Amino acid sequence: MAMTMHVDIVSAEAEIFSGTAEMLVAPAKMGEVGIYPRHAPMMTPLKPGEVRVVREGGQEETFYVSGGMLEVQAHTVTVLSDTALRAHDIDEAAALEAKQHAEQALKDRTGEMEFAKAQAELAEAVAQLQTIQRLRKKTKRS
Repeated sequence: MAMTMHVDIVSAEAEIFSGTAEMLVAPAKMGEVGIYPRHAPMMTPLKPGEVRVVREGGQEETFYVSGGMLEVQAHTVTVLSDTALRAHDIDEAAALEAKQHAEQALKDRTGEMEFAKAQAELAEAVAQLQTIQRLRKKTKRS
């Protein structure tokens, strides 16, 4: 039996996932991090992207987070995010529309705050679309 840890993925609205896992991969600000049971305690900010949870037996579940924080304790990992979704629940049409809107806002920018907001919106939309594309590739391989 493989070692496991408890993983919680929580958004501002609801708990998205709670269960045991053999490994978790998350998009930390400084680069992707892989967490295994008994990892050293740490906290790190997350950027928008894909969180992968490898369950017992190797089954992988994919989630999208809009950023947030990752907290690691010896036997527990918590992902806190304003927005967290199961990858298959992402609305591709809405993500494409958000991407186009953010790109247009970058072109039409009038102030530094608007530019920063448009950049953040673009990063989130691109991360959602990349998560959808990776999920489709995994589905085709299965």
